[in-house]
Amino acid sequence: MATAYAVYAVYALVVLLTSPGDALNSVVTDWLYQGLIAAAVVIAAARAVHVEQDRLAWSVIAAALASTSFAELYFIAVAPASYPSVADVFWIAYYPLVYIGMVLLLRRRAQAIARPLWLDGLTASVAAAALGAAILLEVVLSTAHGSRAELATNLAYPLGDVLLLSAVFGVFSLAGWQIERRWLLLGLGLLATAVADGVYLFTVDTYREGAAIDVLWPLSSLLIATSAWVRTHDERHLRTHGRPLLAVPAVCAVAAIGILVYDHFARLNIVAVGLAAVTVLLVIVRLGLTFRENARLFALTHHESVTDALTGIGNRRRLLADLHRTLEPPTPPTLLMIFDLDGFKGYNDSFGHPAGDALLARLAEKLADSVGEGGASYRLGGDEFCVVAPIAPGEAEQLIDRTSVALSEKGEGFEVTSSFGAVVLPDEASDVSTALSLADERLYAQKQARRGGPSQSMDAFIEALATQEPALHAHLEGVAALALDVGQRLALPADELEELSRAAQLHDLGKVAVPDEILGKPGELDEREWEFIHQHTVVGERILRASPAFRNAATIVRSSHERWDGTGYPDGLAGEEIPLASRIVSACDAFEAMTTSRPYRVARSTDAALAELRRCAGTQFDPAVVDVLVAVVRERVEAA
Repeated sequence: MATAYAVYAVYALVVLLTSPGDALNSVVTDWLYQGLIAAAVVIAAARAVHVEQDRLAWSVIAAALASTSFAELYFIAVAPASYPSVADVFWIAYYPLVYIGMVLLLRRRAQAIARPLWLDGLTASVAAAALGAAILLEVVLSTAHGSRAELATNLAYPLGDVLLLSAVFGVFSLAGWQIERRWLLLGLGLLATAVADGVYLFTVDTYREGAAIDVLWPLSSLLIATSAWVRTHDERHLRTHGRPLLAVPAVCAVAAIGILVYDHFARLNIVAVGLAAVTVLLVIVRLGLTFRENARLFALTHHESVTDALTGIGNRRRLLADLHRTLEPPTPPTLLMIFDLDGFKGYNDSFGHPAGDALLARLAEKLADSVGEGGASYRLGGDEFCVVAPIAPGEAEQLIDRTSVALSEKGEGFEVTSSFGAVVLPDEASDVSTALSLADERLYAQKQARRGGPSQSMDAFIEALATQEPALHAHLEGVAALALDVGQRLALPADELEELSRAAQLHDLGKVAVPDEILGKPGELDEREWEFIHQHTVVGERILRASPAFRNAATIVRSSHERWDGTGYPDGLAGEEIPLASRIVSACDAFEAMTTSRPYRVARSTDAALAELRRCAGTQFDPAVVDVLVAVVRERVEAA
């Protein structure tokens, strides 16, 4: 290659410093010219022979250069008198062969290029072809004369140049104009051919062999052949990243519109106008693909923004959006639950963070499967999860049980469970902030209760009630003491008496979810306020059920406001369907309430309260429980 370029330098100096027809000029033009073309063939063919990679591509390109070399030798040896001649066939064959070789080179390196980028390359190629046709073809057509064969041959050369230049522009576009040296040399070589052919077309009538433009054709062959041996940093793929999104379509659109505008004032050939119109259509298609891709990316970005990356379920952002939609009237009964894992930190410390992440992913998958149709699960961060699901009457407890089981896993050396806070929407909260705050409060209360034994949990629950309504503490103690006496008279076993005592003290635990203005209202409650009151036994049950020591008490608390005749709440149980402990708590709670002053009435006397109990026996209260309760109270009065 070094020798070839040294010889070319001598050749170029002689051609540029001498005139066509001089003896030295003629010798150099006849022999060094041919030798340089032949050297280019050898250089390209050597690449195909000695290097397996891209062998077919460089073989085809070497064949293209050989075709040109043969045409030059034939033209000198035979000096054909007719036009076109055999030499023109081989000169013209150069263009499709080089094009095929470039396609083979590009195909291997551009396997991962997306369709929009291929379209950019096609658009750039067609736009370049339109510009070439508008310039080069106009020159040929303006000087067209002779037979159809002569006219076709004259058109073939500029069309070949347009084909190759448009291909180069397409490749450069695919690479985002970050051009590798190999493709730069190829492009410069093809540009040299196009410039030489263009100058020849302009000066065809005055052209003489050995003119200055003759330095361009051998230079073109040498540049193309030399590019075969250039090493690039990335032999596998074109660099298509980091490119402006619509730069190529925009430039091509400007070029095409410019050609169409120029054609309006000075008519151009149909090829140039047609290619310009195709360019505009390709730009429109590219814009459509861009819009579709942007829409897809927007949907993907939105999905990622509301999805927890680790578990694939919703995140806090999605939860807030879903809650806002859920609370838009009319709001169906919906259960909001916030969970916090118990034992997860120890698991993480023992097995490592990768294992902890895997556990979170497994639990999240089980949680998503447990919420049922219409429900959704979320990870709020760390080991905190959430569920929002519509519920039908009586389904809340089943949903709580399913989700609690889903968020638990036990194995050798570890046990992970969960605490939760639950809120029924819209009954207990009608806005997002209140709902989340209430669920967090109940979650915290449950976590606190689980950290100690039953006695500590009792203290925590009672303290929560006393904080909201200080006078309630004395009432609960009175109900518990009276219920324990009644239970003993009814010969309940010791363990049931213990559960009865706990339930009696905590039967109003759910009132922590009832607003203070309702609990302390001096007048009668309206329908909406009664809905809050009617939910407090369910809330109390949910809080207690999360702690294993209070599961039985939770069942008693839930039914503590049922009525003997079946008109109570929340489940409408009747008669023996109501747990005995719940019937005892109901009657004792009513007696204590009647004998205690409230904001909306004064306390009744003991006799009046007992009379009211007897009057409601068989409708509101269990008659057997009332009989025992009346006896216990009278004994207390007599003892006093």
